Amino acid sequence: MVLTKLEEQVMQILWELEEAFVKEIIEHFAKPKPAYNTVSTIIRILEKKNFVSHNSFGKTHQYYPLVKKDDYKQKSLKKMIDGYFNNSYKSLVSFFSKDENLSIEEMEEIKKMIEDRINNLKEKK
Repeated sequence: MVLTKLEEQVMQILWELEEAFVKEIIEHFAKPKPAYNTVSTIIRILEKKNFVSHNSFGKTHQYYPLVKKDDYKQKSLKKMIDGYFNNSYKSLVSFFSKDENLSIEEMEEIKKMIEDRINNLKEKK
């Protein structure tokens, strides 16, 4: 399931804090900080989407993520690759290799990571 930009911001904060009250979530936003009601509404939406749950303390709630950051990251990446790169990791790598903002050093680091992964896979055979 896709999250809006604000929903993702709230999730990033919750993943970092692991559990938090709305007030604590707001404290972690850059200025200008969103209104309490805005964050509270976003949290309720995230609960409906089964991304977040809460523990009740009287009338207040402490929220925590139900979805792990790595799981969301993996699904988001897969959706991006499916949607923009025809389900091809090769097309994704090709796109980045042509990016003018990537330095030679960064490309060499990426190349080394890929080579290391290939060697690890070969050793397991």
